Amino acid sequence: MEPAKRKRRRAAVNQEDCVACGCCMRVCPMSAIRVVRGVAAQVDESKCVGCGKCAKECPASVIELREVEV
Repeated sequence: MEPAKRKRRRAAVNQEDCVACGCCMRVCPMSAIRVVRGVAAQVDESKCVGCGKCAKECPASVIELREVEV
C-alpha cells in the first residue's frame, strides 16, 4: 500500500500582474519571498509555510495559496 501523500499550502504569485512593490516580502515570517530584478515577486516553496500573510498584504491581490503534495 502506497503511503498517503500530504498536502500543504504554498503561496503562488501571478507574475504577469505583480507590481514588485515588496509588501509581501516585508511581511513573510520565513523570508520565502523575494522580488526578482525589480519585476515580480517569487516564492521559494522550500521555505514557504503557507501562512497567507503575503496574500493578505498584497495590494494588487496577485498572491494565492495553493495546495501542493509533499
